[in-house]
Amino acid sequence: MRVLGLISGTSHDGIDCALVRWSADGDLLTGVVEHTGTVPYPPGLRAAIVAALPPNRTDMGEVCRLDTLVGQAFAEAAAGCPAADLVCSHGQTLYHWVEEGRVRGTLQLGQPAWIAERLGVPVVSDLRVRDVAAGGQGAPLVSAFDLPLLAGLREPSEPHGSLEPPEPPDLHEPTEPPEPQGPRGLPGSRGPAASPGRAGALNLGGIANLTVAPTAGEPPLAYDTGPASALLDAAVLDATGRPYDEDGRLAAAGRVHEGLLAELLAEPYYHRAPPKTTGKELFHAGYLERVAGPYALGLPDLLATLAALTAETVAAEIRRHRLGTVVVSGGGVRNPALMRALRERVAGARLLPSDDLGVPSDAKEAIAFSYLGWLTAHGLPGTVPACTGASGSRVLGTITPGRGPLRLPGPLDAPPRSIRMGTVDPDTV
Repeated sequence: MRVLGLISGTSHDGIDCALVRWSADGDLLTGVVEHTGTVPYPPGLRAAIVAALPPNRTDMGEVCRLDTLVGQAFAEAAAGCPAADLVCSHGQTLYHWVEEGRVRGTLQLGQPAWIAERLGVPVVSDLRVRDVAAGGQGAPLVSAFDLPLLAGLREPSEPHGSLEPPEPPDLHEPTEPPEPQGPRGLPGSRGPAASPGRAGALNLGGIANLTVAPTAGEPPLAYDTGPASALLDAAVLDATGRPYDEDGRLAAAGRVHEGLLAELLAEPYYHRAPPKTTGKELFHAGYLERVAGPYALGLPDLLATLAALTAETVAAEIRRHRLGTVVVSGGGVRNPALMRALRERVAGARLLPSDDLGVPSDAKEAIAFSYLGWLTAHGLPGTVPACTGASGSRVLGTITPGRGPLRLPGPLDAPPRSIRMGTVDPDTV
């Protein structure tokens, strides 16, 4: 079954697309990525999305317009991809309603009827709210994909089939624990050395999220650690009008301001226990101006400090869980300054790019939503209660029929225990 996954994440810069051909064989699910791509939002639409995000005010008329325009943009992006049997569209998150650590609601825009009308195939959408209704955080839903993917990891000495990772480049080599640099006040920041057997998955988008694989005595976990590029992008946009710091060049030219970093690390969110989620409703341009504005730093120093913030908040959680291997994905992988700062803090854990497991790092979340759509089509739950905090696992989303009668595969008894991804053909990317 070919499922097209579509998502625009917390960086809200465009629509990530991934077409995956899924085939099940007992407990093993194999995914072959046949196409990936990103379609930037038209500048006017991106500006309208940014204007509607917290802490800005908007009205229902603008919500209606955005729901239509985002849906049409998703339909246009989907039409540029190879044919699919099913589409799973995350849409664009506009608001994640959190009060006192509890998620009360979540809103993703992008009317799926435009996709179904354009392509003529069924569309799974509005996936997060079912988990919220069951008492969960509605995120990170990607944990349902991460856990069976991590289950397929093998020790380097064991056979690894077509997914044998190549010798990792220097960027991803384990490093010796550095001498302490700067504030280290986060819980777990002085934790024990990494355990060679425990694995995790880290996605560095606008918000960073971490999935921790279970062990014999510990259940799986998944949660947002804090901002990845959200504050970095906000600072660059405000100062230059550009959407991001290309290749992390500005951050690499700056110096970390230890006083500002210490104040940023005092944010209560970092000290809350999981499950927990966050987003632009907390980490937005106004937040950055309130905390960093009084320091009046130049842009390079501000970006260097924000990269250190992301690196420290992520690394503290990697150390807390004693992770030996962390599969890393998301746009942050392409930021050398951020990755360097993270490597310096992870106490010997190996950072393995998700590309080495057949999951292109820039398309990881779109691939995960393709998988969630496959689960829904087969009547299978797409949540891990231990990760989202829900009262139980749930089949996710609503289905908008395509042209003709709605036909779905027969239901399966249980989700796959392991996922093995095929190698992406460069000609299809």
